[in-house]
Amino acid sequence: MEILDIFANRRSVRKYTDTPLEDEALDKILKAGLLAPSGHARRPWEFILVRDKRMLERLSACRSSGANMLKQAAAAIVVIADEQKQDVWIEDCSVALGYMHLAASALNLGSCWVQARLRAAADGRSCEEFLREALGFPPNFKAEAILALGVPQQRPSPHDLQKLNLSKIHKEKF
Repeated sequence: MEILDIFANRRSVRKYTDTPLEDEALDKILKAGLLAPSGHARRPWEFILVRDKRMLERLSACRSSGANMLKQAAAAIVVIADEQKQDVWIEDCSVALGYMHLAASALNLGSCWVQARLRAAADGRSCEEFLREALGFPPNFKAEAILALGVPQQRPSPHDLQKLNLSKIHKEKF
């Protein structure tokens, strides 16, 4: 598969089949995240892989809306970072999440980013507090997002490379 095809096929998927994910696929997705670049190669992130259906159901309440797909997901990767290790931990985690998104797409799996940072849980707490209580990570770790994963119920159409807004590209000057 060509690199732009992988990018074009990466779509947010919110509905999954009941098919479990193979360990090998999850390992590849997690390793893709570990291969992501980070500022000063500090790699401040930690990934919490969740496959337990009860926990996925619980995590679906980490947001007041926008996290229901976790109930159907075969797995989720919660991305947290030690903010004491890196001041640009948000950017570093975002790149790692992007790598894992693309790895899932390359493996013909569906994924969806569930924003955690600066979001509220269904019970009114911050999403981060909710996740910390559910998953037990220490106070110096901050939650960036959750990547929901599964076999898509339907495959969304890829982005049309011919419809890219090339006017967004500026050369030499704005």
